[in-house]
Amino acid sequence: MAQLLHIDASPRGERSHSRRMTREFVQQWQQSHPNDAIAYRDVGRNPIPHVYEAWIAAAFSLPEQYTPRLQEAIRLSDQLVDEFLAADIYVIGVPMYNFSVPSGFKAYIDQIVRIGRTVDIESNESGNVYTPLVLDKKMYIIEARGDSGFQPGGRYEGMNHHDPYLATVFGFMGITDITSVHVENDESGGQTLAESIANARHKIAELVAA
Repeated sequence: MAQLLHIDASPRGERSHSRRMTREFVQQWQQSHPNDAIAYRDVGRNPIPHVYEAWIAAAFSLPEQYTPRLQEAIRLSDQLVDEFLAADIYVIGVPMYNFSVPSGFKAYIDQIVRIGRTVDIESNESGNVYTPLVLDKKMYIIEARGDSGFQPGGRYEGMNHHDPYLATVFGFMGITDITSVHVENDESGGQTLAESIANARHKIAELVAA
């Protein structure tokens, strides 16, 4: 039995394409893998707080050094990291906002990139050496974009800081098996959006069946 963590990052409700696609992905996954456990985290409509001074102090201190203030500051982060590490598979719906991820999802990332928990660090004569600690995981990212042309070779490729960022930050923790599904042309609507949604659904069905 595997553990799947389903995360939605869009602040939109039923109008959210990424939410609809992750929901359909997980429903199909449950049908194909009925014994897998599903955990859900909504960071779009239930925002994660940004890190702050006490959080930073706690993150770079040993637990036995925590004061009650530091313990409280890092409590949610510990819960999020525990939940993240418990998963074998991730299904994440995260739209593109201004060529990158929404600030709420960035706040979530900042809470789970933790020295000693998801990545380790060792200093030597040549500088810092980082060791990823989140290994042997599989990630599916469902991304919604207002326009198209952000793919390699596309007219907006150089403006796409979304896909490279996610690959970098999750790879930094050790997750390199990442498959992306894109819903594009939300701003255009009409047939181009309908075709993109149909293509995303087709790809999702193939991924779940694989």
